[in-house]
Amino acid sequence: MIELIVLDVDGCLTDGSIIYTQNGDEIKSFDVKDGLAIASWIKMGKSVAIITGRNSKIVARRAKELGITQYHQGVKDKRQKLIEILEKENLTFDNIAVIGDDLNDYHMLDLAKRSFAPNDAVVHIQNHVQTLLSKKGGHGAVREMIEIIINEENLRKEFLAQWL
Repeated sequence: MIELIVLDVDGCLTDGSIIYTQNGDEIKSFDVKDGLAIASWIKMGKSVAIITGRNSKIVARRAKELGITQYHQGVKDKRQKLIEILEKENLTFDNIAVIGDDLNDYHMLDLAKRSFAPNDAVVHIQNHVQTLLSKKGGHGAVREMIEIIINEENLRKEFLAQWL
């Protein structure tokens, strides 16, 4: 059973755009439907971790808003960070699902029982994952991933019970 969902940020939780204002502030855009699914997953007693290669105050803010306590930024070796998280959480590779979109996600995706990529992931990753999603990064790909897992693990009733 999947207990932990691991998310890349740029290209998965966002569309991959990095916008800087004239003042040097960074802007990212997140899909609220992804956010609701993430928050619902956590309310079901499951876990979410963010592993990203960049550092951003915006990512820390979004993680806190959604209740994600495991967010790791500036990670150069995502595979090693994932192994550390699994040891800390006492989980195995059979308990995780990962979404990634680019080459720096390759080894992290390789470890997971379930691997996903947004529709606009680089071709090498599209060909490597188990499930290529119909949605693009930052446009509901994470929501689609969570919905697939919920259906595969017969958790639909529990997921919907939070809101209906």
